[in-house]
Amino acid sequence: MNILDLVVGKPIKTSDERAEQIGVSKGIPIFGLDALSSAAYGPEAGLSLLIPLGILGVRYLIPISVAIITLLVIVYFSYRQTIAAYPNGGGSYTVARFNLGARASLLAAAALLADYILTAAVGISAGVGALVSAVPSLLPHTTSMCVGILILITIINLRGVREAGVVFAVPTYLFVGTLLITIAAGILRVLLSHGHPTPIAALPPPPPMTEAVSYWLLLKAFASGCTALTGVEAVSNGVKAFRKPAVKNAQRTLTVIIFILTVMLAGISYLVKVYGIVATDPGQPGYQSLLSMLIGSVFGKGVFYYLTIASILIVLSLSANTAFADFPRLCRAIAQNDYLPHVFSYRGRRLVYTYGIVVLALLCGGLLISFGGVTDRLIPLYAVGAFLAFTLSQAGMVAHWRKHRGPHWLKSALVNGLGAFVTGITVIVVLVAKFVEGAWITVIFIPFTIFIFIVVRRHYHNIKVLTTSRVPVRAKLLSPPIAVIPIDRWSKISCQAIEFASRISPQVIAIHVEIGEYSELLRADWDRYVDQPFRDAGKEPPKLKVLSSPYRFVIIPTVQFILDLSKKHPSRTIVVVIPELIESKWYEYFFHNQRARLLEWVLIAKGNERIFTVNAPWYIGERS
Repeated sequence: MNILDLVVGKPIKTSDERAEQIGVSKGIPIFGLDALSSAAYGPEAGLSLLIPLGILGVRYLIPISVAIITLLVIVYFSYRQTIAAYPNGGGSYTVARFNLGARASLLAAAALLADYILTAAVGISAGVGALVSAVPSLLPHTTSMCVGILILITIINLRGVREAGVVFAVPTYLFVGTLLITIAAGILRVLLSHGHPTPIAALPPPPPMTEAVSYWLLLKAFASGCTALTGVEAVSNGVKAFRKPAVKNAQRTLTVIIFILTVMLAGISYLVKVYGIVATDPGQPGYQSLLSMLIGSVFGKGVFYYLTIASILIVLSLSANTAFADFPRLCRAIAQNDYLPHVFSYRGRRLVYTYGIVVLALLCGGLLISFGGVTDRLIPLYAVGAFLAFTLSQAGMVAHWRKHRGPHWLKSALVNGLGAFVTGITVIVVLVAKFVEGAWITVIFIPFTIFIFIVVRRHYHNIKVLTTSRVPVRAKLLSPPIAVIPIDRWSKISCQAIEFASRISPQVIAIHVEIGEYSELLRADWDRYVDQPFRDAGKEPPKLKVLSSPYRFVIIPTVQFILDLSKKHPSRTIVVVIPELIESKWYEYFFHNQRARLLEWVLIAKGNERIFTVNAPWYIGERS
């Protein structure tokens, strides 16, 4: 077994694709991790902005959470309809492309790509934040832990969808189970204490009130809390990953995810208010996550506390898998329309879109390193792309229903219209509230990404125009090529190349650059080993052309001779047969000058459509 098989697994046959498809139980951890794990940082993101209000800020968390949950329900019903209408997946990009046009689809694509990159970064940083909250001594190692987890998630995703579902199932259900137990136990303690529970673990003292309540502050808190909605679209992007009936399984998966998330958001918000838990400043000494304080208040810091914190850490870190599941699929859909390099549409050895996974890992790693792995620094960039994609998707669905006008189309259009209106307002709120704090980066990233789409599309269009041919082969005008062979000395490698060149052309020219002691020996060997055998066979022998090189260059005079030969014979093609030694062991590559490969690269760069290169490999391994 080689290293690649060990790391990412053995290749999977295309015919085995059906076995890689998933059901609801695996769909929840694969496509729901981002949405479910947002319960761990969404409420905290909103509450963190209320720190200047001191203990008074806790009072406003419930109305903010109610607004977020209402928005979540609206988006849920909208995406159920999207799944049914577009069972091939693609989410906002596909919906916008078919209903709003190319420009809107590019905007949706750029917004989604930004969202997925930030989804991965925020999930990992939030997971490490949960660990640092429980073990403060690890704070200096935040960035390195983030990068390590990113590498692990990348490898898991390269192993395939089904294996990812198996790996993520246990921590996902452990996270959901422990958090629901915490909420249930917390509510029970509230009831037993007649609404005035005493925290088992002491809470940090609330900070003093340094700012008055304002609508602007509440809007900013709402904008941060809306990160709890990111990931809702994931199921609609990955419908094709589900086994048949794919639409029903995708809708059931989405329903379960939204139901669990709603319960968790509502329960956390209620208990935070009742227990009087105030957020602490992220990235600073003494920081504790909101869930850390809540679990400690309900159960104390015993075995259950550390079990729950461990599940939060794992799930938050693995929540990046939602992005890793959808980012490559979205890149594939974009690449199929020529807006991204076609390599993104190719599936790798494990039936996953390998290039999309690797590119996402690199972009996410850059973000984590740039922002020090601190969640609060990343969240301001987060929600703009997600809600812009939501808005375009819902607006596209309204156009879809108007166009097709099936049974109950007006009701469906109203649901999507309400979703477009609400999420559109949310985009504006998030953008304005978070612009100075970092949302401006997203505003720059999205147009830049669209620019890249346009450049790639223009390139593919130009290539198609230039290469499209309606002219038949000119069979009567074809003449044999001139074969050119660069050689340094007489050897078995040169002999094999000359024999091959003589089979494809009656006119063979061997070129030798005179820079060492081999030149005179080569002339003598040429008469004995080339000229004489060809004359004995009654054939025209190949010509030997010796080139001078005062500065001992080899590649430059060789290429110049070939270019001049091409100009001298404008109606002939030139085939450059390049003798090449192929080493039997990888480290032997460094023992040789590799001029053959350099010559090939230079000819490709400086040549023309009448100059071809052919390798004549001579394998050491077959001769030993």
